[in-house]
Amino acid sequence: MSEPLYRAHVAICAGTWCKTLDPEDIAGEMLAEISRRGLGDEIRVVRTGCRGFCSFGPVAVIYPDGIFYCHVGVKDVPEIVEETLIKGRLVERLLYQEPETQRRLPRYEEIPFYGKQVRIALRNCGVINPTVIEEYVARGGYEALGRALTEMTPEEVIDAIKRSGLRGRGGAGFPTGLKWEFTRKAPGQPKYIICNADEGDPGAFMDRSILEGDPHSVVEGMTIGAYAIGAREGYLYCRAEYPLAVERVKHAIAQAKEYGLLGENILGTGFSFDLRIKEGAGAFVCGEETALIASIEGRRGEPRPRPPLPRRLRPLGQADEHQQRRDVGQHPADPHPGPRVVRIDRHGEEQRNEGVCPLRPGEQRRPS
Repeated sequence: MSEPLYRAHVAICAGTWCKTLDPEDIAGEMLAEISRRGLGDEIRVVRTGCRGFCSFGPVAVIYPDGIFYCHVGVKDVPEIVEETLIKGRLVERLLYQEPETQRRLPRYEEIPFYGKQVRIALRNCGVINPTVIEEYVARGGYEALGRALTEMTPEEVIDAIKRSGLRGRGGAGFPTGLKWEFTRKAPGQPKYIICNADEGDPGAFMDRSILEGDPHSVVEGMTIGAYAIGAREGYLYCRAEYPLAVERVKHAIAQAKEYGLLGENILGTGFSFDLRIKEGAGAFVCGEETALIASIEGRRGEPRPRPPLPRRLRPLGQADEHQQRRDVGQHPADPHPGPRVVRIDRHGEEQRNEGVCPLRPGEQRRPS
């Protein structure tokens, strides 16, 4: 049976911060009030992820008009239903007030904070219910995975990512296509793909916002990446301080498996990929990749000296750990004893830099 055609949708933020500001179930109260008024077949209530603008939360947006209400509480629900959903009038005191002009701005797109944004990674956050896979699919979700698995080879997927210019969201901005290419060409099996959602930067909640508001996008992206690099297992590493994010990702993984979008023989293509979530705990921040990998393996999550890239083309079996570390610092073939670094450039070629602190002819390094 198809869903009824609703004349209005009320999108209420159910992200961590809005729930913290008002722990009462605003969406639940809205559903109850709508039911009491006999409007259950006309108005739909959607619990969404974080929309941003958290200092004005909890927030609610009423579609199709895009009416934006801020600082909404359970006590405001009857008035919103009566004035806006039934009579079509605005509740002035819940509208955003522009600081400079003191004007009340009724619609989402009129608010300067949102007006100049072009949302890409966060395009679904605050719009869909993150616990309903059908809403993600309705927004084009899993189309890219279907195309990659049925129409493209792993090499073609990597080439498409390279041409897109997609880069990591960290400070280095490393090209994603190159990272995938290095990993696919690296010898040895099995291979793994890891999503680093630990967030080492204080106050940087971009990972949490995506996991809470659009978890299927992460599941789909990791599955495409696994197909491209030749991995059959993946880990999503998320700090335990984000219980809502962990809960929603677990739910998304279960839904994806139920729909045949994750697990064995995905979409009947013969490709299999299993995804697990690992919760970080304790005092260690594992945003750095070697600390994160150590924590996943059950060891203390501390950074360690290593070659610049874990997906380095040379297999680890060709040298012991001591030799690997020596290669980063001082290479035996270097004519000068000063410390040197090895890096891999954007084309995948190994380059040896000049000494970090090169010595002049005849100069001796002072002991540290």
